[in-house]
Amino acid sequence: MPQRRAHVAPSAAQSELATALTALRAELEVPVEFSAETEAEASVSSPATPELDLRDVPFVTLDPAGAKDLDQAFHLAREGSGYIVRYAIADVPAFVRPGGAVDAAARERGQTLYAADGRIPLHPAILSEDHASLLPDVDRPALVWTFDLTDDGTVSKFRLERALIHSRAQLNYATTQEKLDRGEDSPASLLREIGELRIAKEQQRGGASLNMPDEEVVQSEDGTYSIVRASPLPLEEWNAQLSLMTGMAAAELMIGAKVGVLRTMPAPDEKAFNVFRRQTEALGRPWTTGEYGEYLRSLDREDPLTLPVLEAAASLFRGAGYVTFDGSVPDDIEQAAIAAPYAHTTAPLRRLVDRWALAICLAISEGSEVPSWARESLAELPERMQESRQRESQLNADTINRVEAALLTPLVGSRIDATVIELRGEDGDRASIQIADPAVTASSPIPTGTKPGDTISVQLVRADIAKGEVEFAL
Repeated sequence: MPQRRAHVAPSAAQSELATALTALRAELEVPVEFSAETEAEASVSSPATPELDLRDVPFVTLDPAGAKDLDQAFHLAREGSGYIVRYAIADVPAFVRPGGAVDAAARERGQTLYAADGRIPLHPAILSEDHASLLPDVDRPALVWTFDLTDDGTVSKFRLERALIHSRAQLNYATTQEKLDRGEDSPASLLREIGELRIAKEQQRGGASLNMPDEEVVQSEDGTYSIVRASPLPLEEWNAQLSLMTGMAAAELMIGAKVGVLRTMPAPDEKAFNVFRRQTEALGRPWTTGEYGEYLRSLDREDPLTLPVLEAAASLFRGAGYVTFDGSVPDDIEQAAIAAPYAHTTAPLRRLVDRWALAICLAISEGSEVPSWARESLAELPERMQESRQRESQLNADTINRVEAALLTPLVGSRIDATVIELRGEDGDRASIQIADPAVTASSPIPTGTKPGDTISVQLVRADIAKGEVEFAL
């Protein structure tokens, strides 16, 4: 799939950028290292062996190359005219002792953070990359969802069980996609078929849960930084449908039992739609007809301008949060992009809330009481996840801002054409502007009478790498 690399070429800018990124990591209000007590507790954690033995099922994992914190493994098979999908999730609830040091550290962190110069993990590596990870060729406890699907991808029934599994292989997206494109047999061969059926179901619901482009700051072997933007492979979107299906099943269980935690998001409002329309016009790929989900799905993934369009679409997916309940179900429980109630439940090694959802769903499935630790701490989850999400957003945004400033440094003093996206300021004398190359959104003064959608010429007068700021003038 197309990639667009924006390199920070000047060595002086690279050196300044490296210093700025190191300082940014130090500014995060989260511990980078785990305490000795936490590391010790994680190293000796050893849950009981599950009674259900599914080691004869040939599970495989599918992740980015080199990943070690493997949350999910799957097995796909035909069953009559339909399919059977087994989706195993790392049994983190079995490894983390409620009230212990690992639990406390995870609650403080909320999620794994990905900085330009390394990860800040949710759990100690001995747990997240070894003991609890669904690595190949070793026995692992897992929480296994089993789905029966009809020939059109409809879930006819499902169940959740704690089991012992043995993954056969660790697949990566790029190599597996290449094999499928060549028509070679693979444990993921049915993933295209099932994934496309589930995407069709999502379209029927009115959802638009497209995988957004990856925008990642990477450091090469020579120490230079660059922004890599890449559209998800088709395989990633098919695989994401397994996770979405599981999250909807988890939501169904918890809603039925009137206890749990859901991931919610309101539908975009007209203002957000108007801003997005202007961005698509600025990028030369105007959205003129149909629902936004239909428009996004129609984009040509081989078109390099599809990447910034999908990045702009992120403005439509705002307001997401978590809602907890115990005894009665709230009125607003839908995740608008999925067009259904949904729960985060498939990434417990990297996201705190999933451990609660899994523990609650397992208890419901077994007909047992929801663990007291999960029930008593439900109410704290939205705030903890919101705090961690804010840290993640700040880290990502500040990192990208600093790299973009470095990218624009050679253009200081130059005139640049840009499209006005949204008017800002009390007097409407400033606006959010879209630069096409490099694809950067920034704030700039604008001439009197300028309207959204107009093209203006601005001069880049300052690019401050340390602060991640750029300044334009007319």
